[in-house]
Amino acid sequence: MKSICTLIILLGLFHSSGELARGQAVIEGTVKLAKAQSPEVINKRYALSGEPAVIIPDPPSAVVYLEGDFPRKTALPRAQMAQKNLEFDPLLLAIQVGTTVEFPNQDETYHNVFSFSKPKRFDLGRYRGDEVPIPTQVFDKPGAVALHCDIHEHMRAIILVLETPYFLKTDALGHYRIGNLPAGHYKFKAWLDSKTTLERDVELKSGATLHVDFP
Repeated sequence: MKSICTLIILLGLFHSSGELARGQAVIEGTVKLAKAQSPEVINKRYALSGEPAVIIPDPPSAVVYLEGDFPRKTALPRAQMAQKNLEFDPLLLAIQVGTTVEFPNQDETYHNVFSFSKPKRFDLGRYRGDEVPIPTQVFDKPGAVALHCDIHEHMRAIILVLETPYFLKTDALGHYRIGNLPAGHYKFKAWLDSKTTLERDVELKSGATLHVDFP
């Protein structure tokens, strides 16, 4: 009798997991990435407003995301934007609104991370690798935030703050596959830079994979 009950429970769990899998949608495809900018263009550090005229990932990459009215999580995992080998790591970080980002210094020199971007203006000041606690910032407004180091002028990175929990950075060739998506009608977007966001209307079906390329 005990073995029969165990079998029934296992079958129930298998059925539930199967229903969950069938309730999820997947989008995959390729984003045509922009060509790499010349050093002369990249080194135009600020516009008259105090921030870059166009915030462009270098090297070229994109972030795809699903836009819709989704419930906001009460607790978001922390993200990291490290300074390592005199570079930011990663160079492009996508997060959801409300996320706390840590800025650990993993070099043996000082760094001074700051941004003039409207969604998040801040200046962490100079700090070493043994700084405790690790400097952090909460990103509470959507938009692209261009990062710089006041000590090392060549250092640049981008934090893209999104209002959706469904997003993914493409690989170096523009390929992506994003899963665990809810069924329904949405706008699916590809962010290339602060002036260029492509979009498609998509109809997601439970258990189905949709192929979407940009452009």
